[in-house]
Amino acid sequence: MKIAIVGASGAVGQEFLKILEERPLPIDELLLFGSPRSAGRTYRFRGEELTVRLLQHNDDFRGVDFALTSAGAGTSREFAGTITRHGAVMIDNSSAFRMEEDVPLVVPEVNPEDAKKAPRRIIANPNCTTIQMVVALNAIERLSHIERVHVATYQSASGAGAAAMDELVRQYAQLGAGEEPTVEKFAFQLAYNVIPHIDVFTENDYTKEEMKMFNETRKIMHSDVRVSATCVRVPVMRAHSESVWLETERPVSVAEAREAFAKAPGVVLMDEPAGKVYPMPLFLAGKDPVYVGRIRRDLTSERGLTFWCVSDQIRKGAALNAVQILETLL
Repeated sequence: MKIAIVGASGAVGQEFLKILEERPLPIDELLLFGSPRSAGRTYRFRGEELTVRLLQHNDDFRGVDFALTSAGAGTSREFAGTITRHGAVMIDNSSAFRMEEDVPLVVPEVNPEDAKKAPRRIIANPNCTTIQMVVALNAIERLSHIERVHVATYQSASGAGAAAMDELVRQYAQLGAGEEPTVEKFAFQLAYNVIPHIDVFTENDYTKEEMKMFNETRKIMHSDVRVSATCVRVPVMRAHSESVWLETERPVSVAEAREAFAKAPGVVLMDEPAGKVYPMPLFLAGKDPVYVGRIRRDLTSERGLTFWCVSDQIRKGAALNAVQILETLL
C-alpha cells in the first residue's frame, strides 16, 4: 500500500506521521509533500529518512492508494484533480469539500458507510469541533432522535496552528516581563483572556466555525437536528472542550445516557462529580477518544440533557479521524 501525506510539515501532517507510526497499517511506501517552504525537510518514519517533496501538478501521485491532505482549502481545491487523477482516494482535512453533495463527510464512529460512496474519490474530514460533538451525540441519537443542540466550545490555541501555540507562550512571557504582547494569530491577546470569535462572521452574526457545527452535524448524522453554537478561543495549549445541551424526542434519563456513553465507540466516560472526575484538556491532550462527563438533566426542559466533552482536536479532531477513515475503507 502506498500512502501520501500532503502538508507533512504542518501540525496535522506531523500528527499523521505519528499516528501512522503507531498503527499496524501495511504501508509499503509513504510519500511526503509540502510547500516550497517545507520541501526538502526530512522526517523519520519506521526507521527511514523521508524527504518532503514539492507539491506540483505532475504524476507524483501515480500508484498512490490514499492521500491524507491537510494543507488548507485553497491547496486542496487546486490539487484535488492532480491527487486523484491516477486513482488515489483523497482524505481531506480542509473545509474545501465538506458540504459538496458528492463528497462524503465522515466520522467513522457515526457514518462509516458514507466513506464507501465517494464518486470523486474525495472524502472530507469534518471540522474538529463537529467531530468530537457528533461522536458523543451519536450515543444519545441511538436512544432517541435529537431535535436540537446548544453548544459552547472552549477551543485551544493549537486549533489555530503551531504558530498560534507559540504566540500564546510568547504572550505570557512578554506580559510577565512587563512588555506589550505580540498579537498576530488571534483577534486579541489570548493570554489571560477568552475570545468569542473563531473564523469570520457571516451575515447572521454567527461565525463560519459556528455554522460549520450546524451544517456538518446534519450531514454526518443524516439528521434535521438544529445546532446553535458559540465558539470561543481559550488560553489552553491543546484539546478542545465543549458544553453541550440537547433536547430529544422523548425524555432520556441520566442513567440511560451514562450507559449509552459508556458503550459508545470512541467515547470514554469520566463522570464522577463527587470525586472530581470529569474531562479536562490538561490531562487529555495527546489522547485518542472523546471524553464525556458532567452528565445531568437540563433544568429548562423535560426532554433535555447536558454534558461536557473534551477531545484532542489534532488527533481525533483531525489526523486520527482521517486515518480511521482510511482504515474503514481497508
